[in-house]
Formats: sequence, structure tokens, C-alpha cells
Amino acid sequence: MQIFYAPQIEGDEYRLPEDESKHCIRVLRMQQGDELYLTDGCGNLHTARIADENPKRCLVQIVSTQHEYGKRPFNLHIAIAPTKNIERFEWFLEKATEIGVDTITPLLCERSERKDIKVERLQKIVISAMKQSVKAYLPIINSIQPLRNFVKHTHQADLKAIAHCNSWDLTPFQQVIHRGRSVLVLIGPEGDFTPAEVNLALNSGFTGVSLSTSRLRTETAGVVACHTANLINGV
Repeated sequence: MQIFYAPQIEGDEYRLPEDESKHCIRVLRMQQGDELYLTDGCGNLHTARIADENPKRCLVQIVSTQHEYGKRPFNLHIAIAPTKNIERFEWFLEKATEIGVDTITPLLCERSERKDIKVERLQKIVISAMKQSVKAYLPIINSIQPLRNFVKHTHQADLKAIAHCNSWDLTPFQQVIHRGRSVLVLIGPEGDFTPAEVNLALNSGFTGVSLSTSRLRTETAGVVACHTANLINGV
């Protein structure tokens, strides 16, 4: 199943951009009449047929459309501090997209070792992961935000949780998730959140939770949170 990202589909025809056209015709060796799939990243999955196998501007005709393809029964927002080694953070983005996530917000914390990110590069990674895992919803990646500002804003989530290691008697994350309810979870940097940051989140309506009995790397914690939320929701 070959799927291509087409964010601006209008009408019954669509021309793939040059990079996608080259991949389709030169790499995959697809020909006129072959079928492929397009997604706009907003839940629509289009079945299309190649009408002109131009390797620079491949023209396809839309045959049919599935709306809300693979829509999950809940919303998941993970706010996470980028790792010093950006490749580890990119790995998290890839795996979270494959598993299922709606929004990712990079956080700037007191112990953050990485203070900036390139959103455009990260968007390319999640687009690739979306296509590879045959999904029709593209996660939103926000610009990096200071934790203190982020937790003070109103967020539309039924459950707001902060995963940290500042206490040994935290409630397991899976015990506070309810099916069909939206989830926002905070994941700290290497070195974890500071006690002041944890208290700030708790005073802002967040619930302290534990993701594991083991101490996890930041990117691992993000993947565990993503998988746990999807598992509880039967996805």
C-alpha cells in the first residue's frame, strides 16, 4: 500500500510534487493505471490512479475517498522536553506517530539541555512516519514553549498529567486514563523536572503519575506514555 502526502487536494485530480513524483515513478517504478493512496493528514484517505507518469509532476485521478480513516476514539497531547541528542527526540516523534498521537509540544524546562528545535525538519519526520504506518492523521508539532507558560494556559483535556520521578508513591499512568477521554501528559528532560516545576504543574491542575517502576530516558518515557494511552483506549 503506497501512500503519499497531499495536503491540498481539490477536485478529482492531483499532481504530486516533484520529490513524491520521483519516488513514485523512478523509485517505486509505478506506471500509468497503477493505484496508490493519498492523504491530506486530516483524516481523508483517497484512492487514486496514475493518469500521467511524469517523474517530475505525476498526475493522478481520485477514484474514491474514505473519511476519518483510522480515527482514534480519543485525543492525545504529549508535551515533552527535547533531548540533547536530537536524533533521540526524532526517534520519539517517529514512534509516537506510528503508535498514534495528535499533538506534540516541545518543552523548555529548567534542566533542558536543548533549547531550540527546527520544526520544519521535525514535520518531515512525522510526515514520513505517517505514510510508513498508513495513517491519515498528521500530528501537530508546536514550537518550543517554556514549561512555566505552558502549564498556566487553559488546555482542553479531560486528564492533565505530569510524569516525574520526584516521588515514589505516584499513581500509575494507566490507572488514571479513561476510555474516550482526552489526555495531556508532560514529560521532562534528562534529569527530570525540578521540584518547583512539579509543584507548579500540580497547582495548575495536573496530576502526578508514574510511567514505570524503572527510570526511563526522556524519549522512552514519551513512547511509553503514548503506547499506554492508546492501549487503554483499545487502539
